[in-house]
Order: sequence, then C-alpha cells, then structure tokens
Amino acid sequence: MEVKKIAVIGAGVSGLGAMKSCLEEGLEPMCFEKSNDIGGLWRYEEAPESGSPGIYKSLTCNTSKEMTAFSDYPVPDHYPNYMHNSRMMEYLRMYARHFGLMNHIQFQTKVCSVRKRPDFSSSGQWDVVVESGGKQKTYIFDGVMVCSGHYTEKYLPLQDFTGIQRFQGRYLHSWEYKHPDSFVGKRVLVIGIGNSGADVAGEISRVAEQVFLSTRRGAWIWNRVWDNGNPMDITLFTRYNRAIQKLYPTFLINRLAENKLNSRFNHANYGLQATHRFLSHQSTISDDLPNHIISGKVMVKPNVKEFTETTAIFEDDTEENIDAVVFATGYTLSFPFLADDSAILDSQHTMFKFVFPPQLEKPTLAFIGILQPVGATIPTSELQSRWAVRVFAGLKKLPSESDMMSNINRRKEKMANEFIKSPRDIHRVQYIDYMDEIASEIGVKPNLFSLLLWDTKLAMEIFYGPCTPYQFRLQGPGKWAGARSAILSQRHRILKPLRTRVLQHSGASSSSLFWVKSIFTIIMFFIVPILVIMQIIYN
Repeated sequence: MEVKKIAVIGAGVSGLGAMKSCLEEGLEPMCFEKSNDIGGLWRYEEAPESGSPGIYKSLTCNTSKEMTAFSDYPVPDHYPNYMHNSRMMEYLRMYARHFGLMNHIQFQTKVCSVRKRPDFSSSGQWDVVVESGGKQKTYIFDGVMVCSGHYTEKYLPLQDFTGIQRFQGRYLHSWEYKHPDSFVGKRVLVIGIGNSGADVAGEISRVAEQVFLSTRRGAWIWNRVWDNGNPMDITLFTRYNRAIQKLYPTFLINRLAENKLNSRFNHANYGLQATHRFLSHQSTISDDLPNHIISGKVMVKPNVKEFTETTAIFEDDTEENIDAVVFATGYTLSFPFLADDSAILDSQHTMFKFVFPPQLEKPTLAFIGILQPVGATIPTSELQSRWAVRVFAGLKKLPSESDMMSNINRRKEKMANEFIKSPRDIHRVQYIDYMDEIASEIGVKPNLFSLLLWDTKLAMEIFYGPCTPYQFRLQGPGKWAGARSAILSQRHRILKPLRTRVLQHSGASSSSLFWVKSIFTIIMFFIVPILVIMQIIYN
C-alpha cells in the first residue's frame, strides 16, 4: 500500500509529538513551520512576528519536568523540576534529534489554505497551499493535523475600557512584553490575573515605582513548591488522589482546596478572594505574587471603570496615576488557513474529545493541543496525536456522527454546570481523566488490576505516585521497553537537581511504606468493590 502523507501545521510541542506519532504508525509527516525554528510557544524572540507565539524572557514552566515530558523520552535527570524556557527548548531539540524529526520540517513556510479535495467524500484528501520565499505550492495530503496552538492571536478587548484611546501613556498586550527594563520607575497597571498577569506584575514590580494588578473576579493562587518542598503537580496529580476526589461531593472538594490555599495566605486579606469556587474556573500559579503584595510592590485593584489621559479609575471609584498598561487578557483561537470552510471553523468548540470535527465525511482532520488541561500540555497533546494517527491509518474507527454529537453535548452540559462562562474554560479538562479517556481509545491505559497481581512494585508507583506520561507506554500500540524503568526511577530524577548539597537523614524505611501501601491498595481494589456488591444484593 502507498504510504499515507500527513500535513502537520506547526513545529511546536504538539507538532513534534504529531510527527513522532505519524512515524510510529508508518505514516509520512510533512510539517510546515512559518518561523525558522522549532519550539513554538517556548522559543523566545525579542521581536516575534505577528501571529507567532510571544513569551517573556523569564518564562518558566508551570508543570514539573516529569509530568511535562514526552511519554518515551524523559527529561535529563539533572534538569530542574520547573524548567526555564531555554531549558525547555534544549529538551525539545534533543527530542527532535533523537527521533529524526528535523528532516520532516519545512521552515519559513506559511500554510495559506487547507481545503477538501473535490473527491473528499470518498478519498478524505486535502489540498494544502503553502507559501515560502514568495512562492506558493499546493500539496495533496491524506490527513491534516492542526498543531498551531492557541497563543498566537492576542485578545485585546479595548472596547471594554472606556477612555483607553485618550490615555497618553503606553499600553500593550502581554504578548509584546519581554522584560521589565522599560518600566523602571514607572507606575504600571496590569489587567488580568491569569498566569501571565501574575508573572508580569511580579517581575515589573521589582523595578517599577508601583504596580497595580486589576482583576474582575479574583483568583485562587497555587504555588509550584508544594508540601515538603515537592513539585505541586507531582504531589496532587496521582491516581490515588483522583480516586479519593471522586468519592467526595464537589462542595467538599471546593472547601478543602480553598482552605488549603488560604492556609498559605488569606486570599480575602490580600484582595484576591475569588467570586467563584475553586473548581469553577482555572486557577493561577504564582510563587511570588503574595510576597509582592505583602511588601507593597503590587496593589490589587478591582476592574477598571474608565481611563483618563493620565489615570485609571476603578470600579471602587479609586483613581491612580498610571504611566503604562499591560493587558494580560489572553488569546483567541485562530485558524486563518481554514477560513474558506465555515463548517469546520464553526466546530472549533464542538469537536469530539477536542480532536475530531464530527461533521466530516472522512475523519482525516485532527486538532492537536487545542485544549486547557489542568496539568501539562505535552502528554495530553501527544496522546491526542497517537489516537489521531491510528484513525488516519484505519486502525481505529470513530463513532457515528450522532454518537459523537451526543458525547459532545453531554460534555458541554457537564462543563456548563461545573465551570463559569469563560473562554479559558471552554477547553478545560481534568488531566488524569482526559489522559485515561484518550488512552482507552488507543488501548494504552495501564491495567492496574493486572499489574497489582504481576508487578506489585510498579502498580504501587502508578497508583500512589505521580501520573506521569510513561504510564501510557507500558502496553498496547507504541509500547516502550523503557517505560517501567522510567516510572520506577522518576523520584530519583525529581530529587537529583535539588540535592546539590547532600545531607544524611533518617526516615521510615521504603520497604515498610511499600507494604503498608500494598495492603491498602488490595483493600481499595478488591474488598471495597465486594462490599459494595454485597450491599446492592442485600438491599
């Protein structure tokens, strides 16, 4: 059979994983990247082109390296747990070289249009028009993977801020912000309290006269360094924790989480008290924001009611002199190369499991990484790619359109009940739940019952330890021989970059803890279900 050719749009983290997944299934990827390098969001540029991702120089990952890694390529053990963007780029280059991905990328090539071929209903093929060096060329592909991300089209809602046009100071989007040098001695207003807003406000406050941080609804602030100094996601995102959470009602989880975050600092006292519950909206990760607030360098303010030539008037009727405004107001999805196909564009928010538009006659178009996991993006987008290429290769079939729409509508209804109405939450997914959902489609979800019988040590680490991506390489398509070792050695890689001054310490023996956990797990997996069944029978 002729090898199927797949177009991959974008050479960021999702595009790299998409190419690797194509090669695993014997497909031939061709990646189009409009810049001159890989990395996408993680590539720092002093002056990025419009429509390209833009990050500030100090940007550091909010997810730890073990949770962020590709599933068959762990981050080097000496790398810090939370990687600076330069370290992330080093890792991506190593990954691309290791799997020979650079040979499949056409740099400085812009995708102009993606259109169905006239015989699409039978062939499922696409005409892809690209431009490079001022010349256009058309390719025919058997499948298309859209990996262009959602941090390219900045959202700047100037219409919502009365008087901004007459403001005489400088205003910019956080996409344009690179470093605080131009804000020395200034009075700066940052609008928006997402991750970027908190980072930018804190960084500028080190050199500015005063920083004001404006928020409409407040935020719950997480910190990277969690209990006992462990990475936050390593501690919280475990299968054990997720199993316990599912037993609790939502109101109790909200209360426990909010009490935990307030024990670090009282959000109400700091002006950050959110108008929403913890689970209803994406939280903000910032280690430094409370320190900047308590030292007076950052002052939290309500929403801006109006700008004058030199001031900002807030909804509490306070007024402050302002020299500059940074809008940390997020981004909007943009796929200009699909502009001719309104049906696909209309389905941006109506995709089957956030990957496949359900209305296509042939499932040969996949959106990769267009979601907001409560956790790391690389493993989720990589699993999406592994699923998509198996569908492209004819190894996996999608449900009927009606079944897909039913699934989509159920998810929409569930999200509407759980989350506030916000662009940040349209594509929000729980990390472990979503990973398992996509892994089940491929047949790579780890079988804990089997492992508990035949490899108890591994089962314990999978259940109690962090839900790292290596778990999805233990079995099924794409099985990796190094997965077991990667899981059992992950705690070593977490601790190694911290122990640069090794101290002798004592603690409970690992063997005793192992057996305590083993007994508890046997109870969880075997005795509890039996008791539940007996209760149902006798009732």
